[in-house]
Amino acid sequence: MFLSMTRNYPAQKRRALARRVAVNSFLLLIGSFTIGSHVLSFFGISLPVVQIGGGLIVIATAWSMLKQKDEHERNVMGGMLNTTDVGIDAFYPLTLPLTVGAGSITTAITLGANEPHQLRANLFAIVAAAVGSVLLAASIYICYGFADRMAAMIGPAGMNVILRLTSFLLVCIGVQILWNGARELVHSIM
Repeated sequence: MFLSMTRNYPAQKRRALARRVAVNSFLLLIGSFTIGSHVLSFFGISLPVVQIGGGLIVIATAWSMLKQKDEHERNVMGGMLNTTDVGIDAFYPLTLPLTVGAGSITTAITLGANEPHQLRANLFAIVAAAVGSVLLAASIYICYGFADRMAAMIGPAGMNVILRLTSFLLVCIGVQILWNGARELVHSIM
């Protein structure tokens, strides 16, 4: 998806955009982990409701990716991005919802809400989340920054297979997130 949306970018701009998306992703995940549950409680939203909403969004996004017919349809999306300033599109749509979507945010909020309440264990949980987010941001930069090279090695048929498999897995992940939230809501009723 990233490569098809940035097809008109030269490699240097794509890498700069990949770096910015990786940093944005790190900040969004850490923010969701540390203050996400507080924001939810401020608005009176429960974690199961976020899981159901997040699951539905993941399913809808993955389903639209799965239904795309061909390379031409994916190239049309490339015209949506601004090729003069890489910063304009770095947050939306590339960081949110493409890279760090509802599933990732829901997971980070859930982990943050279930963090231990003792100071030492809480500090350890925050450091672990930060290290995990740094590793994730580094992998985002590598995958996005060098997506053109990976695509050249895999070829068009391989890219189509990977897109379809990834889309199917995302549908399954969305259903699992939705199911987890629905199960918790049913348990709270009973």
